[in-house]
Amino acid sequence: MRLLRHLFARSAQGVFPEPSLHRIADAISAGEARHYGEIVFAVESELGIGQVLRGVQAGERARDAFARLRVWDTEANNGVLIYLLLADHRIEIVADRGLDGRVSAEQWRGVCLLMEERLRAGEAEAAVIRGVEAVSDLLVAHYPQTGERVDVDELPNRPRFL
Repeated sequence: MRLLRHLFARSAQGVFPEPSLHRIADAISAGEARHYGEIVFAVESELGIGQVLRGVQAGERARDAFARLRVWDTEANNGVLIYLLLADHRIEIVADRGLDGRVSAEQWRGVCLLMEERLRAGEAEAAVIRGVEAVSDLLVAHYPQTGERVDVDELPNRPRFL
């Protein structure tokens, strides 16, 4: 069954057309204006047949994307990847080590649940924007913009297709 979902997965570009990408990037920018963390959203339509047969899961792909997209490469080690694998309907959040001990696994899972609710309703863009807002709320608690330091946008805000 999983193999069929991946073979016939909907295109990420179809789910997130250009206007949606702009609105998601704007939500990331708005969130980052409140904190000095970095948020990246990446979406993957499907996995290759070999990956599915080897049992590759969304969490593994998210960790790989975290590294490939260099989300770890921030001054404060406070980058956060929101990863969506459309074929499996899976959302994964990978946070850099600067958030260890600050944000719990349950809090990250809560963000995923918020997003899953909107995805089930067929509102992919709203799901991502809500997820970005929730991640921003968590980052504000630990890395608020106070005006004491110049914030540099270290990672691109535009969503990434994998």
